[in-house]
Amino acid sequence: MEGCKGARSKEIEDVLILSGDHLYRMDYMDFVHNHRQSGADITISSVPMDDSRASDFGLMKIDNKGRILSFSEKPKGEDLKAMQVDTTVLGLSKEEAQKKPYIASMGVYVFKKEILLNLLRWRFPTANDFGSEIIPASANEFFIKAYLFNNYWEDIGTIRSFFEANLALTQHPPRFSFYDETKPMYTSRRNLPPSKIDNSKIVDSIISHGSFLTNCFIEHSVVGIRSRISSNVHLKDTVMLGADYYETEPEVVALFAEGRGPVGIGENSKIQDCIIDKNARIGKNVVIANSEGVQEGDRSDEGFYIRSGVTVILKNSVIQDGVVI
Repeated sequence: MEGCKGARSKEIEDVLILSGDHLYRMDYMDFVHNHRQSGADITISSVPMDDSRASDFGLMKIDNKGRILSFSEKPKGEDLKAMQVDTTVLGLSKEEAQKKPYIASMGVYVFKKEILLNLLRWRFPTANDFGSEIIPASANEFFIKAYLFNNYWEDIGTIRSFFEANLALTQHPPRFSFYDETKPMYTSRRNLPPSKIDNSKIVDSIISHGSFLTNCFIEHSVVGIRSRISSNVHLKDTVMLGADYYETEPEVVALFAEGRGPVGIGENSKIQDCIIDKNARIGKNVVIANSEGVQEGDRSDEGFYIRSGVTVILKNSVIQDGVVI
C-alpha cells in the first residue's frame, strides 16, 4: 500500500507496472503515449504468438479495435483455438498474422492512476496478482486495451527458460543483443580485472570478467564473473554464474591440503546441460550430464536438483571428486 500512498500524493496520471523476470528492451514512453492516446483505463503490453508456444502463456481475446474482451490462462486444445484473433488489428502484416494468431500478455501494464487505486483499495484489497486476478475480473467493466510489442521478449521465470535465454546470447548474431549503443543496458560496476585464459579453446561462448580458465574447452556456454575453470575441463551448454569473491593462492593451497577444493571446477570434469549457481565447488573428475534423461529430481542434500531436464548446482554447494550426476 506504500505505492498507493505515493501515487495519491503526487500529480500522477498513470502508473506503469513491470515484471522482473522477463528479458526484453522496450520504449516505455511509446507504451504510455499509446495508452493515453487510446483513452484506455488499462493497457496491457502483448506479444504475438504462434501455435507452438501459445499454450504456455495467458492469452487474450480482442475485438477489431484492440479492446480486450476476455482472458484464458494457458489454454489447451479447443480452448486454445478459441483464443485465436486477427492480429492485423494490432499492426501485424497479414502474413505475420497467419503465423501468429494469438496474443499473450507480457505482464507489463499501464493503469490510469484512479482506476488502479480503486481496484487495489476497494475492489480487490486481498488480491495478490494482476494477471490472474485483478485484470481478468475487470475486463467487463473497464476499457482494457492491448498494445503490440513485436520484438524480442522472453519470460525467464522458469529454470528451462532462464537456461535457454542465457545460452541464446551466444548465438551469431544473438536474437537479443546487449551491444546496442543507442539503447544501452546498464549493470553494477564491479571494477574487476580482465579474464585470464591460458591454452584454452572457447567456441560460441561468453566469458565474463575476472575469470581464470586453464587448458579447458568451453563450448556454447556462459561463464560468469570470477569463475575458476581448471585443466582438461569440458563445459558444454552450461550457464556458470561465477563467484561473489576470490580465493587467494595461499587459500587454494590450504584447501587442497585439507582435502577440499576451491570455488570453481576441478580438473578433468565434464559438465553439460547445467546451471552452476554462485560459489559452487565442483571437484576433480566430476561428470554432470544427466545421462539418464531425468526431467525432475530433488537432491538438494547432495547439492543439486533437476528441473525440466536441466541440472542445477546449488549456490555454495560442494560436489565431491568423482561424482557422476
